[in-house]
Amino acid sequence: MNTTFDVAIVGAGAAGIAAAGRLAGSGLNTILLEASSRIGGRAWTVELDGMALDLGCGWLHSADRNPWTRIAEQTGFEIDRRNPPWGRSVPRPGFSIDEQAAAGEAYDRWHDRMLTRPLPRDIAADHLVPGDRWNPYLQALSGFINGTALEHLSIQDYANYEAVATEENWRPLRGYGTLIASHLPPETVCMLVTPLERLTLSPKGGVILATPRGELHARTVILTVSSNVLAGGTMQLPDELEPWREAAGRLPLGYDEKLFLHIVDEATFPSELHAIGNPYDEATVAYHVRPLGRPMIECFLGGASARLLADGGPVAAREHVMKELVGLFGAKARSGLRFLTTSQWRHDTRVGGAYSHALPGYSSARRTLAAPFENRIFFAGEATHESAFSTAHGAYASGIRAAEEAIAAMAVASR
Repeated sequence: MNTTFDVAIVGAGAAGIAAAGRLAGSGLNTILLEASSRIGGRAWTVELDGMALDLGCGWLHSADRNPWTRIAEQTGFEIDRRNPPWGRSVPRPGFSIDEQAAAGEAYDRWHDRMLTRPLPRDIAADHLVPGDRWNPYLQALSGFINGTALEHLSIQDYANYEAVATEENWRPLRGYGTLIASHLPPETVCMLVTPLERLTLSPKGGVILATPRGELHARTVILTVSSNVLAGGTMQLPDELEPWREAAGRLPLGYDEKLFLHIVDEATFPSELHAIGNPYDEATVAYHVRPLGRPMIECFLGGASARLLADGGPVAAREHVMKELVGLFGAKARSGLRFLTTSQWRHDTRVGGAYSHALPGYSSARRTLAAPFENRIFFAGEATHESAFSTAHGAYASGIRAAEEAIAAMAVASR
């Protein structure tokens, strides 16, 4: 097997696949290394009981300008363009129309204060009204959106995302993970179950990548691993990359998980309903009931509720979810539902969490993380995008950007 390459891409998630797509046809000898036994990274669709379940990203956010929308259309992936159920003002069990209106007004006031009335500290929680009854609801929303409590969230980072996001959120019917995995060029050499153990700067230029399968040599490398992996200790990196490690540590992955239940008694559960278990509890769970008419409930755990899964395991999470569902739909929920599966991103050492958020005062860390090192190491992944972080389309754009940087560097070196 060849062990010398022009470009080595580390990580076969959305960013790595996008980089491989941009490098295809460039004439550069490229290899893609993936630590797990599959491609897609935090985009992962599994087929259970005849249903496509997205354990990771599932919605085409900002779908009207999301490049994955165009890719889906070009490759025959059907897209459901209906508005998501969470944006509809409809009666919800345990959350009256009046309560929804009051909660929405509390969110709007907090949002307006945060974006228009600067405070000395770059901390989203500083704009909460002390003692307000909707503070737990706002914390729960932050868990779903950011994966963390408002005390750990940079206002500037949040504002950067809000400035460019659109309200269009669509669903690929066969799963977002299936769509992303299908985009890997067939000619790309991809080595699964091949984690990067150590990266060394070669004195002759280029890099040396140590893996369980032996050493590889590359003139350039594109690192697309998550911020938690980059900041952690699973890979040995040269001291020269310490600023990038520090930047990654300031962009930690939050807590977000999914738990899926198969509906046995469909009469108990209406189709396409979005419900909140308890809007007065920051550890509440969001429920998408019978999405696309399918007989299942997608339970979205974020922030405090996702910590229950991380700390207590699937059994504790299932009991928390079931208690809320019984409160919403009655005792029939216990007999009418069957556990399917759950994600465990926090415990996956190849990922380490959901998606990144900037700690207060460190939104600029995204720019630091995206900067190349000596035109031989390039960085990609959702955490490197300054406004579309936490999304698969942000990861895609970063992969294209890093690939083009590598191509340009190789062109200069060849002159």
